[in-house]
Amino acid sequence: MAQEAAGRAADRRIGRGRVADRIVDDLRERILSGELPNGSRLPAERELAEQYGVSGSTVREAVRVLATVGLISVRHGAGTFVTAESDTMMGMSIASLVRLEGVGAREVLGMLGALNRHAAQLAAERASDDEIASFREAAEKLAVIDDADRALEDLRTFMRRLSEISHDALLTAVCRLLVDVQVELAFAMSGGRLSEWRRVTGGLHEDRLAIVAAVASRSAQRAAEAVDAHSARAAGLILSSPRAKRIQLSDPGYTHLLAGLLNTRLGTTDT
Repeated sequence: MAQEAAGRAADRRIGRGRVADRIVDDLRERILSGELPNGSRLPAERELAEQYGVSGSTVREAVRVLATVGLISVRHGAGTFVTAESDTMMGMSIASLVRLEGVGAREVLGMLGALNRHAAQLAAERASDDEIASFREAAEKLAVIDDADRALEDLRTFMRRLSEISHDALLTAVCRLLVDVQVELAFAMSGGRLSEWRRVTGGLHEDRLAIVAAVASRSAQRAAEAVDAHSARAAGLILSSPRAKRIQLSDPGYTHLLAGLLNTRLGTTDT
């Protein structure tokens, strides 16, 4: 049985058709199933060509596709490695959607608001007292804003913490990505100026405390209402800055800015 399995792994020849696409499908399945785990080195081009019974150029085409969707990373001089991280795959999918469908800032902020609403409801039911205490501590760090860079990181920590204490792995992963986009968007709109950070981030301090209090009350309804109020005010403050209005003249909906923020976060560039 072991010899048969080894033989099947060694010879993965496929028939006619869009050969490169079928290699992509097979390698993707091997990556997602864990046969080729995250961080592992992909077999060399020559080895893959022998396994599939194709030319090196066909293998290179398949590798380019997998690299584009974030499943592998080509490191010149070192080889090709599996990079199947959920954040990266989701991020690249959302970045593509933003560009292809012209998704704007209000849609992205609205989606995060809806997800945070659900996270707050779950947190009210599932979070431990210690987790709520850490959530409150994260909110209180934003009471005084005297450094823009530190405020950015503190805000990121607070917003991520809400989904983390929901104890929903999928929700946490999606929120983590969109939180980073919202925080970076707010930073871009502020131009990194401390006065603008104080206007936006400082203007939301009472809303953040209200979310903490609602979660601590163990009322899912109160938590949802607190997040709704925070989300609406946050979108208004972020998109009302003078810089936001200037950017919108050349980038209606901030679509290109959003795509750029996503690509920067994922370490990719437009080609």
